[in-house]
Amino acid sequence: MNTTLIQVEIVIPSQTRYLDFIGGIGERLVKELDDFSGDLEELAYQLNLVLTEATANVIKHAASTADKNSVKVVISIEANELTIKVYDRGVGFVLEDVPLPDLDHPKEHGMGLFFIRSIMDAVTYTTHSEANVLEMKKKLKPLTVTDSPDGNG
Repeated sequence: MNTTLIQVEIVIPSQTRYLDFIGGIGERLVKELDDFSGDLEELAYQLNLVLTEATANVIKHAASTADKNSVKVVISIEANELTIKVYDRGVGFVLEDVPLPDLDHPKEHGMGLFFIRSIMDAVTYTTHSEANVLEMKKKLKPLTVTDSPDGNG
């Protein structure tokens, strides 16, 4: 049984000026995790990047005339896993059909999904009648007694 430790649902206007806001929420959320080991500063940076890229993609590519005003993001932490879901009401796409970027000749755009897939442990995109969902998962390593400075947890 998974117990949700944290769940945050955010609905922002479908405007790029809110990208810093959404990335900052994810970054600050990770910095509050004191039950997990590893480089939380790096994880905070990565989560900011993933949230910003995923939300920017929805704003740019998936905003439909029926739901052009908002983007919904849900961040949850359960047991040893962080999950981000970004919802859109666009036409949708097949994640596996998105080509890898040409890293020898990088372009200004088209790197977002590459970064997301590189950072996260699992990435899926599913289409539903009510909304499409980009789901991204990252494993978290729990803090152990040996991780604490005094060895007492």
